[in-house]
Amino acid sequence: MTRSIAEIVANDMCIGCGLCEALTGGRVKMAMTAAGSLRPSPVDGFTPAEEAQLVAACPGAVAEARVEAGCKSDPVWGAYRSMARAWAAHPDVRYEAATGGVLTALGMHALRTGRVDFVLHVGADPDRPMRSRWVLSDTPESVQANTASRYGPTAPLAGLAAALDRGRPFAIIAKPCDVGAVHALSKKDPRVDELCTVRLVLVCGGQSRLTKSTAVLDEFGLDETEVALFRYRGHGNPGATVVETRAGERFTKTYLEMWEDESGWQVETRCKFCPDALGEAADVASADIWPGGAPTGEDEGFNGIIVRTEVGEELVASAAKAGELVVADEITARQFDDFQPHQVRKKEALAARYQGLADAGVAPIETRGLRISELGRRLDGERFEQQRAGAKRRADHL
Repeated sequence: MTRSIAEIVANDMCIGCGLCEALTGGRVKMAMTAAGSLRPSPVDGFTPAEEAQLVAACPGAVAEARVEAGCKSDPVWGAYRSMARAWAAHPDVRYEAATGGVLTALGMHALRTGRVDFVLHVGADPDRPMRSRWVLSDTPESVQANTASRYGPTAPLAGLAAALDRGRPFAIIAKPCDVGAVHALSKKDPRVDELCTVRLVLVCGGQSRLTKSTAVLDEFGLDETEVALFRYRGHGNPGATVVETRAGERFTKTYLEMWEDESGWQVETRCKFCPDALGEAADVASADIWPGGAPTGEDEGFNGIIVRTEVGEELVASAAKAGELVVADEITARQFDDFQPHQVRKKEALAARYQGLADAGVAPIETRGLRISELGRRLDGERFEQQRAGAKRRADHL
């Protein structure tokens, strides 16, 4: 069992979510490391009470599904009320977003209808546009201005204390691990469930380190100080990665050029062991839905949505009725398997990978309700041992 944040960081199981900064009132800051990851600094700067609260919620230590009564359930995709193809009805929202604009549209609708007073999410840092920062958006226009996925290190939960201190209902749009931490924190802090009333996530392929982005600059012969815009996706689906300089130069890479070589993704170690990339603590999870798992060209933008809670169901229905969201045909769990085959493979491999971590003396993430052991039994003995040995090798080289 993990007992300290220092241990989580030393084992490279920290994802840099920002909760450490929030729960210490900013005394511990999220800082960028030379390896291109956000980590709490100083890592030993917590009181015993802070450390206990953090370890009980840290995505590097725990992950738990949030399951309501009356849901359907799938071994891979978890509890859900419905699954469907959807996209933002407003053409600009749909076009500017990373995929179909569902999360942006839902955040904007929640604000317009007074369901929430603001949205906690992330956007480009105006001073360093390749990097990201947390944002509190009070208007639909601000939500839209910060649309589209931000690949690379993000710490949305560094803004959680500021959000809770407002004492007003809010939505969060973040990664599954971030919202999982919010759910875990709710058991210790009653303000979380009272105020964080809408929880929206993307189905996540992993968080790349900043070194992935700097490699793009190196390829174009640029320094980060020259960058005026770094758009990872959007303006089409999947959209190109676009870098614009202060001198007016423009450089692009297609989605496949950016991501086709998995060895170059430079994802965080914790992502290799993520038990919930599918957003099982969220109200709505939104995914890319390319058959076979990768795009073959550009399209208008279509999301697959997994509606997990009554809150999510009501929000989606309200947005559709208001003409802000288009909800089309139903999607089955097996179709999601085809759209996101890497998620299935990882989920099946986790029991073996966790055993490999334990073999190396590293505490695996403690999971609840995520069916890791059940899915691990799908692996034959040879594949199980391959995954176990690979995880041990990775941990041995930390």
